[in-house]
Amino acid sequence: MSAQKVHRILVLDDEPDVTELLEYTLTQAGYRVEVLNSPLEFIGKVREFKPDLMILDIMMPELNGLQLCRIARSDPTMKAIPIIFLSARGEAEDRIKGLETGADDYMPKPFNTKELQLRISNMLNRSNSAAEPAGKTRIEIAGVVIDEELHQLTVDGQSVVLTATEFRLLKLLMERKGRVQSREHLLVNVWHYDTEIETRTVDTHIRRVREKLGPYAHLIETVRGVGYRAVDV
Repeated sequence: MSAQKVHRILVLDDEPDVTELLEYTLTQAGYRVEVLNSPLEFIGKVREFKPDLMILDIMMPELNGLQLCRIARSDPTMKAIPIIFLSARGEAEDRIKGLETGADDYMPKPFNTKELQLRISNMLNRSNSAAEPAGKTRIEIAGVVIDEELHQLTVDGQSVVLTATEFRLLKLLMERKGRVQSREHLLVNVWHYDTEIETRTVDTHIRRVREKLGPYAHLIETVRGVGYRAVDV
């Protein structure tokens, strides 16, 4: 039997009770886990540990989770690592702000450890899954090329880094060009969430993907009241 990769998860929260709980729970689930209580140690630990996924608290002294997420998204070595925010602030606007900063997911405290494990598993499985048999591995619309085999997006020949979630979202829209994808459909097929999850999550990620497409932002067309579709540009 072939050895299965053990995914690495970095947890940062200034509350030791939270990191102890997550370290125990995620280790029992089969992950290799490193925990931090000081945000000042974050950058060095990421470069040393090379996590496959990061869980960050938002409200911390010295450097908060939003600031650390911005740092990660501006660093070539961290840009594509999935980030899940944990926060005591669970209002819709707080979730949107967190996602706009560059996070892939957001869970309010107190959180259910089983649900968190499910979200982690889905995110890691989707990030590392092989190409779907019926899907194309390379799709091109005008100057935008997405290559699943290389896990790469190029815009006018220039490489653009996407998070794992952004990549899945853009690929799904491009391979279904011209077909309207509802927000609920995108949540199920990109995030593997039930449709009761906040659909504004999709809008936030669409906005981020459009920014990265630069002059081809209009490749993703909004279908008012329904969702989005990719179109020729």
